[in-house]
This record gives sequence, C-alpha cells and structure tokens, in this order.
Amino acid sequence: MRMNRTLVAAATAALTVTALGTARAATVDATAPSACRPANHLAKIAQDQSSAGHLHFRVTLTAPAGYAPCRLAGSPTDVSFSEQGATLPVTAGSYGDQTGVVTFGPGRPVHFDIQVRNNGRTSPADEASFTLRGPGGAIPGTSVAEGAFVVSEGTLIGPVQPGA
Repeated sequence: MRMNRTLVAAATAALTVTALGTARAATVDATAPSACRPANHLAKIAQDQSSAGHLHFRVTLTAPAGYAPCRLAGSPTDVSFSEQGATLPVTAGSYGDQTGVVTFGPGRPVHFDIQVRNNGRTSPADEASFTLRGPGGAIPGTSVAEGAFVVSEGTLIGPVQPGA
C-alpha cells in the first residue's frame, strides 16, 4: 500500500508541474506583441488569377511564431504604391464587405486583393504600403508588402480574408 501512495504522490506532483507550465505558457502568449503591428508581420505580393477586365494581385500577410493573434477587419486604408522608391500617382479605393472580421497570427495567414483594371494603361510597381484595420478602427503604423505587380487608375483593395 505504501508504494501505491508514493506513486500517486509522484503522479500528482508531475501533474501539478505540468499544469503550472501550461499556465505559464498561456501567460506568455497573452502578453506577446500583436501580430497586427506592422513590425511584427511579413507581407508579400504575388499575381493571382485574372478576371474579366481585371488583373488581381494577392497580398499575403504572415506572422512568425512568438506573436499574439489579433483581429483584422475590412480593407486596408491609406494605400500607396511605389516603383523603385518612387511613389506612383494612383489612389486606391476599396470593395467588398468592410464589416467582416478575421483572426490573424502565427499559423493563421490572411490575404487581401489588389484589383487593377486591365485597360493597357498600367504602371509597374514593386511595393505597396497600407494601414491595417481592426474591428475598432485603424491599427497604428504602416505595413509594407513587396513583389512585382501593376496598378492603374481605378485600382481597388479587397477586404482581408483568411488563408494564404
């Protein structure tokens, strides 16, 4: 009987240590910096499938491990485009549901669309800068995405969607 009590005590101690370790890990995640802050995520632009009269470019945001998930909503704002450091004179509008909310963070990439009129009057670009929005409004700071794409007057930005 003494041996069983010793085993039960050892098992209880192991479970207590495991539970404390789990609680500590949850606390670390809760205090991690937000993935939505511009310095805490990566953004790349790649060509997507074209549609009738439009070219599409997908901007994919990913967050490395160690950052806390966050919520994004609607289309990014204050979007500007540049080519080799020179700002292009294109003002982007938005389209789609601006009320949808998605979760973004490590292992949960998100993307949005840059929709460009395919009218033969496009300008090459290699960078887009933008302000992300959460359910409560703009997230401070400017995010930057790089990749080869084109823009034209009438370029529109779609809402943030889940997935890469």
